[in-house]
Amino acid sequence: MTTNPGQDDEQSLVAKISSDIRRLLISGEFAPGEKLSEQQMASQFGISRNTLREVFRLLSSQGLLNHIPNRGAFVAAPDEADVIDIYRVRGVIQKGAVQAASPGHPALARMRALAAEAETARADDDWRRVGTLNMEFHRAMVELCDSPRLSAGFDLLLAELRLVFGQLEDTSHLHEPYIALNVTLLEHMERGDTAAALEALDAYLVKSERSVL
Repeated sequence: MTTNPGQDDEQSLVAKISSDIRRLLISGEFAPGEKLSEQQMASQFGISRNTLREVFRLLSSQGLLNHIPNRGAFVAAPDEADVIDIYRVRGVIQKGAVQAASPGHPALARMRALAAEAETARADDDWRRVGTLNMEFHRAMVELCDSPRLSAGFDLLLAELRLVFGQLEDTSHLHEPYIALNVTLLEHMERGDTAAALEALDAYLVKSERSVL
């Protein structure tokens, strides 16, 4: 087999920039339906516009952007059917993570730290930050599976979910109830009470899905 080092480097760069943009989406940096400026983003990431177009193509294939010929790339705006499917997939992945959890796993400490940060963000009345920390909390939960593939797939899901939240108003009504629910869920997991954790997670996801819908 032969390889093209230049092509490999380009693919690695596209993958890295795509990951960076997904993280920005999860943090709520882009609004659903927003048009992305090729010139501005190429400058921001220090890449050529041709490379950026490859990034846009990849993110479009992942459902995070919509490319409209002769108009450009726009941030996706998930609809009701997307919400239902997102929560269906969340249930499968996150219940598996609860079942895979082991006492002392580093992800549990990460979840504890994120729960504490969410309390601080609530005190600061920073609800967008609370929403981001909530997503990071559930991302850390999936790390209990010790599977890079699952974690990468869950990142895509979280980016889509943030675009759902972006169509709603970032207020205490949207995020506050889940701060305490995260803590309760974590306590069950820290005690190794898988049955209670699964029950709490199921109630959590049902409540969240209904609230969003």
